[in-house]
Amino acid sequence: MRTQNQRAWFFVLPVLVLVAFNALVPLMTVVNYSVQETFGDNRFFWHGLGWFEDVLRSERFHAALGRQVLFTFTILIIEVPLGVAIALTMPRKGFWVPVCLVLMSLPLLIPWNVVGAMWNIFTLPDIGLLGYFLNNVLGIDYNMTQSPVAAWVTVIVMDVWHWTSLVVLLAYAGLISIPEAYYQAAKIDAASNWAIFRYIQLPKMKRVLTIAILLRFMDSFNIYTEPFVLTGGGPGNSTTFLSIDLVKVALGQFDLGPAAAMSLIYFAFTLLVSWLFYTIMTKDEQ
Repeated sequence: MRTQNQRAWFFVLPVLVLVAFNALVPLMTVVNYSVQETFGDNRFFWHGLGWFEDVLRSERFHAALGRQVLFTFTILIIEVPLGVAIALTMPRKGFWVPVCLVLMSLPLLIPWNVVGAMWNIFTLPDIGLLGYFLNNVLGIDYNMTQSPVAAWVTVIVMDVWHWTSLVVLLAYAGLISIPEAYYQAAKIDAASNWAIFRYIQLPKMKRVLTIAILLRFMDSFNIYTEPFVLTGGGPGNSTTFLSIDLVKVALGQFDLGPAAAMSLIYFAFTLLVSWLFYTIMTKDEQ
């Protein structure tokens, strides 16, 4: 019987220890705050599950969660089909392949806070190019600082511009991995473009699309920097997503107990939905 050499784990062990330390210590601190009350002077009192009950019964939490779910659902509905469509139109061979890949990668290289600042200046009704064009050329009453609808549309368009490239690159990687023999067989059978996509390309992209959906869900569900820099959560609370509201509770109000409980509920909800996504999309793997 052949034995496996497990000594390679010794090279990975320092990384695992470091990651576990960096993850577990903050997590245990949050858990500690979520079950205790403090009145300052570093004195804590046991509060049990009271903060969790308060958060789950809070209308503010439900409203922020609803906005977060609506935003994430909208983003997935737009970005995944759009990314696949763009990947299908990209060339597979020739000079334009690296050009297209570089162009698709550019939005992903821009820091999140810079993206929010760019779109904030770009969409201002007085000095922004897009804002001026919509208001003065097309005659559309657009002002994201005063209109909740305009703010929502701007945040969604900004995220689509920033992150659709990730779906494009992953879908393109799945497409170029398909052997040419599949296309030759489809050509012999006189298969239509839709049939090729339905029975060849889409099944072969299933794994990369699963990764794309999971990454986009987790990132969009935890989005903070871009909408905060762009709108600050306004006008009013119209774009105050769960992540922004959590920061307001933790740093703005300095309510550490409710903030810790909210972050754990947030974390558990993200894990649960990610697990559901993965289970549903991989249930027919075998």
